[in-house]
Amino acid sequence: MKIADFDYHLPPRLIAQEPARPRDSSRMLVLHRRSGEIEHRAFRDLVGYLREDDIVVTNDTRVVRARLHGRRDPGGGSAEVLLLGEREAGVWEALVTPGRRIPAGRRIVFGEGELWAEVVERTPAGGRLLRFSGSGDVSEKLERLGEVPLPPYIHGPLADEADYQTAYARVPGASAAPTAGLHFTPEMLEAVRVRVRSVVSLTLHISLSTFRPVRAEVVEDHEMYAESYAIPEDTARAVSAATARGERVVAVGTSTARALEAAAGETGVRAGAGETALFITPGYRFRVVSALLTNFHLPRSTLLLLVCAFAGREATLRAYREAVVQEYRFLSFGDVMLVA
Repeated sequence: MKIADFDYHLPPRLIAQEPARPRDSSRMLVLHRRSGEIEHRAFRDLVGYLREDDIVVTNDTRVVRARLHGRRDPGGGSAEVLLLGEREAGVWEALVTPGRRIPAGRRIVFGEGELWAEVVERTPAGGRLLRFSGSGDVSEKLERLGEVPLPPYIHGPLADEADYQTAYARVPGASAAPTAGLHFTPEMLEAVRVRVRSVVSLTLHISLSTFRPVRAEVVEDHEMYAESYAIPEDTARAVSAATARGERVVAVGTSTARALEAAAGETGVRAGAGETALFITPGYRFRVVSALLTNFHLPRSTLLLLVCAFAGREATLRAYREAVVQEYRFLSFGDVMLVA
């Protein structure tokens, strides 16, 4: 497949720079997979599209303050670190700028010197492994000295860091938010709970590899990097039972969909922790997910490829073109799409 076949025109003015207020006031495009019909609704109408026997699955990852500003030691030049994920206690995979000037063995010092990191090695993805040290609680210092990273297409600072966390964010570890969940208020989530059989959660810590551009001309040549996930026993039981009964599993976000599909087995979804580099593209046969709630994604992105795999390329791109005409708000703080 050619990545050029997954392009569309996105006017920059449609890229949302701040979230809808209140969160659940965002718009919702509904794409019916079987008929191809498109409806224009509000996110608050979601409950009316859910069924009493649905299982709704959310991603409860929490965005950490993953962007750090420090100085090189020795030398004193500036350095920026973007944490991608903790590989073992105190050792993080990160993007480091300027990477060429900070080789293995070099230190980066943060704050007033109460936290520092040694570059252990270069990763296959071009990042670095950093071993953090310091006086006292290192995790507390990371939280205090860091800042919440935002995607590069959001140009201003956050008015409130809570804007980039879902209402149900619980497990720290993500470098980016599961943005389909940003539309839920506690009240909206409760309305969903009342409507469906159950709402369950899993954790997939989203790293920036999810948003890494597809630079290869041929889709199959693109390499996905692994992200860690964990599926609790109760979630695995609920999803597996629904699948066996032929009931719908509604994934809130592409990260939730990837975790469920990565854990799919012969008899349902496996509980437990793991890593996935699953790259879902058109032609993939979904084994678990039967409805998807997702924001609108960048052209030529792995996220758009996943939606095209689920809803069909032509139907998805037609819906995106319609969203542009109707001036929906796009990307992380934008509006939402339900594929049912």
